[in-house]
Amino acid sequence: MHIPDSYDEFSQFWTNHQQEAILAYTSQKDSFIVGLLPEYSIAMPAIQLFYILEKRFGQAALYQALNTSFTVQSPIANHTDTTWIKTVNMVGINVRTISSFFNVVKYALTLPSSQSSIHLLPIWECGVVASLYGMASWNINPEFFDEDLARTFPHLDTVEKQLKVVTNLLHLMGKTVGMDVIPHTDRYSEIALANPQYFEWLQRKDFEIINHEADLHKKVQEHILAFINQHGPATETRYPQEVEVFFNNAYFPEEQRLKVLFGEKDNLWDRNKKRNQLISYLYSEGFEPVPATMAPPYRGLEVDKRDEAKTIDEDGRVWRDYCITNPEEMSRVFGPLARFKLYESLDNNQHWEIDFSKPRKEVWEYSAQKYLGFAQHYNFDFMRGDMSHVQLRKEGTPANPDQYYDIHKYIKKIICEIKPTFSYFAESFLAPPNTMAYGVEEEHLEGSDADSTLGDLQSMVLGSEKFITAFARYHSLLERCTFAPNFTIITADKDDPRFDEFYLQGNEIRIFMALFLSDMPSYMSLGFEQRDLHNTPAPNEYYTKLYVFQLTEGPKATHTKYQWGKNGEFFKALTILRKISEEITSLIENQRTQWLIPPDLEGKNKVIIWTQAENPLYLFVVNLDTQNKGTEISFESISGVKQLELIYSNNQQANLSYNTGNIKINSLEKGEYSIYRYLFKNI
Repeated sequence: MHIPDSYDEFSQFWTNHQQEAILAYTSQKDSFIVGLLPEYSIAMPAIQLFYILEKRFGQAALYQALNTSFTVQSPIANHTDTTWIKTVNMVGINVRTISSFFNVVKYALTLPSSQSSIHLLPIWECGVVASLYGMASWNINPEFFDEDLARTFPHLDTVEKQLKVVTNLLHLMGKTVGMDVIPHTDRYSEIALANPQYFEWLQRKDFEIINHEADLHKKVQEHILAFINQHGPATETRYPQEVEVFFNNAYFPEEQRLKVLFGEKDNLWDRNKKRNQLISYLYSEGFEPVPATMAPPYRGLEVDKRDEAKTIDEDGRVWRDYCITNPEEMSRVFGPLARFKLYESLDNNQHWEIDFSKPRKEVWEYSAQKYLGFAQHYNFDFMRGDMSHVQLRKEGTPANPDQYYDIHKYIKKIICEIKPTFSYFAESFLAPPNTMAYGVEEEHLEGSDADSTLGDLQSMVLGSEKFITAFARYHSLLERCTFAPNFTIITADKDDPRFDEFYLQGNEIRIFMALFLSDMPSYMSLGFEQRDLHNTPAPNEYYTKLYVFQLTEGPKATHTKYQWGKNGEFFKALTILRKISEEITSLIENQRTQWLIPPDLEGKNKVIIWTQAENPLYLFVVNLDTQNKGTEISFESISGVKQLELIYSNNQQANLSYNTGNIKINSLEKGEYSIYRYLFKNI
């Protein structure tokens, strides 16, 4: 099948040849619909999608997947542990950019079998600025409901039912599916207001924190119960009058408490109205959950007195940002968020110090059981641990971390007791010691039982010394650590105007390496396929990062739907590489990389060449230098090779000579990449 050359040609191709492309998919010839632009897949009517899926998988399998009482077996059902994620190629999806959970299935039609895993960014109701990472409750976000799906199948009349069916369909399509696990909520979430004892609180008056004692939550509980007695319960529900009983989940379950505080689950408008009234009541007394922080020293807060640190909300309430008292380079305070209080404090929190010997076990169990419920009901295969880089112990990772060392470790353990293959993908950046976390980040990841980690290659210009040095380091970590660093292409938080410089060159090489480094996992966010080159910042609607929020004013505001790029030339290159990956991935997957020219730890040599260690079948050549040619490259081949056959190169003049075990390349064009097949001598 001819692959078009430009965006307009891809558009015309789908108009004229979609039946041919769909047939290649439904007949099992292709693992994805070749030539289908992601933005066109999202626009596909539900009835057409179900026709395609029925033709490929059969009516019985499809209708089982559409049954909310049925659970489709995961593609990793035959695995016995969590290690499968260490070589998987993952795609991250901010559902808000494509409007609904159901559209994730349509988008998956564009992903080859070699990109076999999907990470859904947070799926819960949102709080302030509608940030996906500021979850307001444990309820699934109703904005991700799909009207077209509900019209086509009326039994799918809630967002929860639709999400269950979506994970079923993605599993049917051979994709593993993961959720975010978040150690914080929106500061005034239903979760925090219904369980003040699970969070840390402060009391502020103007520019001064007047109280941050360890058990301040008890005063907050008293005020919340007083509010209910004064204003009445949100529903006609009887409730205990004793604080110790009302906030005790063993005697008065959270589900009943939420109804008393906020009303029925399916009435979002009334719940938010009631929550806002309660927030105003607590605000009048100065009570606020302590905001989440990042990076050493983590602890010790003061009010930010600058004028620009003041916010007046639509109800006239004046809020103040906070800052770390003695900040270091990466210190941050996330005003809209509040972390779960996982440990007791020392000296009544007089100096903001934590007693790590006293985990608050009820909080750990509460959080773990919530995520276990989601993992079981929706049959999620892994979790992406948000802010996995947080490590607050000044002495670093203990020699033998116990189960209460890290909240993600604990949640993974609880879920793995039921789902032994449930993996942990950590959001950490492999930063230098004592930068993003106290101590050595690699030790923290091993201590918290992470299976893979994001890394930071997405924050570097491909081909720079910094990039090559980091990549060389990551591959050395693969050999000696219990977790696998990702070859990360782009993430939702880096698809932002501030980071355009990272993606002005080398994007084809990024996808090439992600697909063909068989011993290294990779991560790519939706939108990369068509992403334009932004030599100057584009309108906000062209960046997926800015759809993590819902802002209508300010520098991060968006006003229309997410706009896909028009980079047809890049989409063609990516499509070609995906087609090749279909043919060879099954032959090389999970094999260790044998470096014939390894990445240079000093970042000077920019040519890398590799094959497979156990069963070498293909040779991969890359010039990471996107500005200069590589010249006079020679290296030893593996034994038994008669010749090398060129499979693909982005340089039509690719020229490699082979002679008695030595391989020589006279020159490589800037940014050149090639694939060769070994032809072996007859034995």
